[in-house]
Parts: sequence; structure tokens; C-alpha cells
Amino acid sequence: MDIPALTLTLRLAGLTTLCLLLIATPLAIWIARGHGIVRRVVQAIVALPLVLPPTVLGFYLLLGLGPATRIGRELVDLFGHPLAFTFWGLLVGSVIYSLPFAVQPLVVGFSGLDRAVVETASVLGASPWKVFWRIVFPLSRMSFVAAAVLTFAHTVGEFGVVLMIGGDIPGKTRTLSISIFDLVQEMNYKAANATALWLVGLSFVALLLVYGRSAAERRADLG
Repeated sequence: MDIPALTLTLRLAGLTTLCLLLIATPLAIWIARGHGIVRRVVQAIVALPLVLPPTVLGFYLLLGLGPATRIGRELVDLFGHPLAFTFWGLLVGSVIYSLPFAVQPLVVGFSGLDRAVVETASVLGASPWKVFWRIVFPLSRMSFVAAAVLTFAHTVGEFGVVLMIGGDIPGKTRTLSISIFDLVQEMNYKAANATALWLVGLSFVALLLVYGRSAAERRADLG
């Protein structure tokens, strides 16, 4: 097992999940509130990473974070170096690539809320912050669990985007999925199999957590 790659992967997945929960929550609330053309366009943009080849997204991120574009040059001025081929560049790419895995479960959860309850709380004087923590969050907590788990697991398994934007720098941008690729290239199938099985197990546990929690919620509602 490549321990530095494991540590970097878990760090990347954890930070990506945290960033996306902060970004996806207000975005999903806004999407769930209506069905106008602007919202449909935003939903399509959010879902693009699901259908785009990872190398295409990685290519445009590589251009966007490099000095060849205006945004890239501004980032160079801000940070003193390009974000491409750095951990923070990986984080930006991971946030964009995993965005639909955070937004879509939250949209489903928020769309299923009884709007009358939320509106009544607002009419009675509850602040938006209190409405969210006292009503919206408890009623849609399974959506938050699903969003967090799916985002984390998806980030752990990323390959194309992280390879394009981060390269293969040991201890800096090499994740577990890239480590597996390197081991296969070296024909070290035994080590590649051990790492791959670890990722399979992690993905299985993540999905088991989502489905197990969902089943527990259903039993609680029936009982």
C-alpha cells in the first residue's frame, strides 16, 4: 500500500466533501424551489461532469488553472504559482467533478419537504438560519448523508481528472487510483490488486452506510 497516496487521497476526499456540502446546500435549495429555465440550465451545468469524459473536464481545468488564461494568471498572481500540478488544483478539480454527487441528493431531499411547514415557520418569525437547522436539515438529513458519502467515495476513486490536472507527483498529487495505474504499468499486479481491493471495500462500506441508514429511517417512520 502506498501510504503517502492513501493519506493524500483521504485528505483530498475529506476536504472535497466539506467544500461541496457548503457549496451544494444553498445551490440545491435554490434549484429545489422552482422550475424556471434558468434553474434547468443550472441543473444541466451541474450534471455535466456525469456525462463528460473525465479527460475533457481535466483538460479544460488544466488550461483554466494554468497561466495560459486570464483566470489562471490571476490565480498565479494570488498564490504566486499556478494551481495546476498542486494539491489545491486537485481540490478545485475534485469539487467541480463531484459537484453533481453532492447537489442531486440534496435537491431530491429538499424537493420532498412540505413547503407549508417551512413557510409557516417563516411566517411565525423564525429566521432563515433557524428554519434551516430546526426544520430543513432534520427532515432531509438522509440526503446530507447520501451527498457526503457519495462525494467522498467518488473523490477517492477519481482518476482521469486528477491525472490531467495533477499529474503523478509522489507525495504531492499521486492519489490511490493513480498509484494503481502506476503499479499496473510496472506489471506489479499483486500490489495493484491489494490497493484496488482496498478501494472496492471502501466503496462498498460507503454504499452500505447509505442504504443501511435509509432502511433505518424507513423503519423509524413505520414504527
